[in-house]
Amino acid sequence: MQNAHALVRDHTVLSVVVGSRAYGLDTAGSDVDRRGVFVAPAPLYWRFDKPPTHVDGPADEQFSWELERFCELALGSNPTVLECLWSPLVETRTPIGEELLALRAAFPSRHAHRTFLRYAESQFRKLEGDLRNQGEPRWKHVMHMLRLLISGRHLMERGEPLVHVGDLRGRLLAVRRGEVPWPEIEAWRAALTDDMDAALARSPLPPEPDRARVEDFLHSVRRRSVDW
Repeated sequence: MQNAHALVRDHTVLSVVVGSRAYGLDTAGSDVDRRGVFVAPAPLYWRFDKPPTHVDGPADEQFSWELERFCELALGSNPTVLECLWSPLVETRTPIGEELLALRAAFPSRHAHRTFLRYAESQFRKLEGDLRNQGEPRWKHVMHMLRLLISGRHLMERGEPLVHVGDLRGRLLAVRRGEVPWPEIEAWRAALTDDMDAALARSPLPPEPDRARVEDFLHSVRRRSVDW
């Protein structure tokens, strides 16, 4: 893990704040969640022991992906990864990080419709289980399930995810405090799902991500990293 942390420390190309602070849903006790992308120098892949695809730490609430793994997840419209590319809170951005951000429109595709809804459905089923077994769900998780659908709707309609929720902050924080009845939660979820379904056919997103463009970028970075 020591060497893995050194990779993050020495070769991070992009680091952003995600979570409640990026969403505009932070409260006094909110953590600062950081996500990053590092580039393992190409010669490390010439050994039997390959570099890690991701690293926890070294700081608390910090998680980083190696560039190739990050790109793979982004090409699959992974919601957690896409929000890193659109986070309004960028802390570290090297020239390669700038290239990555400039490439961000190449990643999402209409496959995001399925990906976002699948994530939200999984969360919703767990919350329903909490409601049945414990009498109430984990309201913070309810808030983030709805926020995920709001972000997905924006992505389908406008071609990019919505990270900062803006005027929806008050309503979503009311959900977090448990002030919104469960039937209203169900209705809001259903409406957001219907909106995503309706937006699919006319979405500005392409049917497939631009995998060739991303691969060219990755190849270029690997070549440049040979002498690091």
